[in-house]
Amino acid sequence: MVGQNLLEHPAIKEFAVIAPSSRELNLLDFSATRSYLHQLKPDLVIHAAGKVGGIQANIREPVSFLMDNLDMGRNIVWAAHQAGIKKLINLGSSCMYPRNYSEPLDEEMVLKGELEPTNEGYALAKVVTARLCEYIMREDSNYQYKTLIPCNLYGKYDQFGPVNSHLIPAIIHKIYQAKQTGKVSVEMWGDGTARREAMYAGDLADALVHAIKEFHTLPAIMNVGLGHDYTINQYYEVVADVLGYEGGFTHDLSKPVGMVRRLVSTERQEAWGWRGKTSLNEGVQLTYRFYSQDQK
Repeated sequence: MVGQNLLEHPAIKEFAVIAPSSRELNLLDFSATRSYLHQLKPDLVIHAAGKVGGIQANIREPVSFLMDNLDMGRNIVWAAHQAGIKKLINLGSSCMYPRNYSEPLDEEMVLKGELEPTNEGYALAKVVTARLCEYIMREDSNYQYKTLIPCNLYGKYDQFGPVNSHLIPAIIHKIYQAKQTGKVSVEMWGDGTARREAMYAGDLADALVHAIKEFHTLPAIMNVGLGHDYTINQYYEVVADVLGYEGGFTHDLSKPVGMVRRLVSTERQEAWGWRGKTSLNEGVQLTYRFYSQDQK
């Protein structure tokens, strides 16, 4: 999702971009990754690949969420280092932060508390990759391997099916199906009071373009977010309004909900000079437009 949105950003045309698919380059294969980067030697690498999914997928497949993301992160970062590539942007995740912390999460809080168990494997892989980038810079400052930590994302090219989807695409799919079948209510996990910060993926693409252009001023580690959040109930209400769904909602209190709140601090990001532009309503409309085209 992130890579596709970056490739669609108007300003990315200013650069010669090499964006191999997983079929063209298997990041789980270190030898292949090293050979690829040795041959091409790009000026900068952006690590936007990963095995991703929502709470159900993370609970169901913790081994692959740990191993695949750990291998991808290690392979691309270390292969770039061996190829002599001096600039790299690594994308982390806000799940790297401690669970059940109610205040905005600042960048120094990574590894300062227990991780959320429902996506611990994914989080550990992201933490290790970020630390590897930090250690490489510590040993040789000629290598500038920086990590951006986005908040929750949604948008075009997202996964909408119930097996692998994140929060907002899952809500869009559930409410669309309810509207199509005439269901009078939609079920959500938990009581709906957990809070999440969700940014449109096109905004992260814009932040990445800004990071390419202003790489020399980019902090070594920095959150990318909105600085405000909404309850799960509010996300359901916004999606229902965009889709024109007039039914109600029920709550399954037996299901896990993950962290009570996950909101990243944007102080460092705003000091750097970037801010997201897409409102929740606008982002949901754009995402639903993409989703509905796929349903035809």
